[in-house]
Amino acid sequence: MQYTKLGSTGLTVSRLCLGTMTFGLQVDEAASRSILDESAAGGVTFIDTADVYPLGGDTHTAGRTEEIVGRWLKGRRDDFILATKAVGKMGPNAWDVGASRKHLLGAMDASLRRLDTDYVDLYQLHSDDQGTPLDETLEALDAIVRSGKARYIGVSNFLAYRLAKALGRSDVRNLARFVCVQPRYNLLFRQIERELLPLAAEENLGVIAYNPLAGGLLTGKHRKEVLPKNSRFTLGSAAQNYQNRYWHDREFATVDQLGHALRDSAMSLTTASVAWVLANPAITSAIMGASRPEQLKDVLAAAELQLDPGLKASLDDLTLEYRRGDAPR
Repeated sequence: MQYTKLGSTGLTVSRLCLGTMTFGLQVDEAASRSILDESAAGGVTFIDTADVYPLGGDTHTAGRTEEIVGRWLKGRRDDFILATKAVGKMGPNAWDVGASRKHLLGAMDASLRRLDTDYVDLYQLHSDDQGTPLDETLEALDAIVRSGKARYIGVSNFLAYRLAKALGRSDVRNLARFVCVQPRYNLLFRQIERELLPLAAEENLGVIAYNPLAGGLLTGKHRKEVLPKNSRFTLGSAAQNYQNRYWHDREFATVDQLGHALRDSAMSLTTASVAWVLANPAITSAIMGASRPEQLKDVLAAAELQLDPGLKASLDDLTLEYRRGDAPR
């Protein structure tokens, strides 16, 4: 495993981060603990979760993933960098969602209870709540950092212009500043290369890429005619979103082309896809997910892999259309 600093901070993180959104619905607690064990054995010291997880659930299951992670961390909290997120809907009331001061302060305390810890290393906005004044959100996050409940703050699923505005407001008002961004990034989704990644590089922000395997499509194991059972493509409320993202003829054709490009290589499409993400100098860490511990083997291999420049160029060329925001379907 390789390790690096998170953006401009002094915080060291592993170049692979374990994502936990499958824990508690797609994966039961026993299997979740096995995945956590396997990940830790592979040198992964960075764990990412969110208050709304597990993926595919609702407000009745929200928080279950944090509880599983918290139980596993008991007695070894200091050995891991722990990140969680808030903004998603956590209850029946109108204020149980969003980035208001009320919701974020309450959500922070609730996450700490579920995780059974008195702080998280990284607290992130799961999405951009444009219905709440940005200054209100930044003030709430600043209070959380100053209280010691979170060491650093970041964002996920933000457009570049909104992140730039937030950084400017933090600087002008001397508030805690976002140190990282967590965007979707893979060979089948490269739009962030146009604006978000250049902004991150210029502002020295860490970039924690999620979906490096496009929900599993970049493993090459799926066929368009058969939706996999008990997967993010079929499970609960998230299924349609994942199908809309990736389950299309164009994407399947590209996966076949990528597999063909790797025919003379000893590495799997899974390993090559994650290694391609990590090869981008703007990327700090890639989030890996699993439903079984044995699925981690090919992903963990990517952390130590240096892609051949010729192969990387081939992968770049085959997926160039996914860099364009207006690519046709």
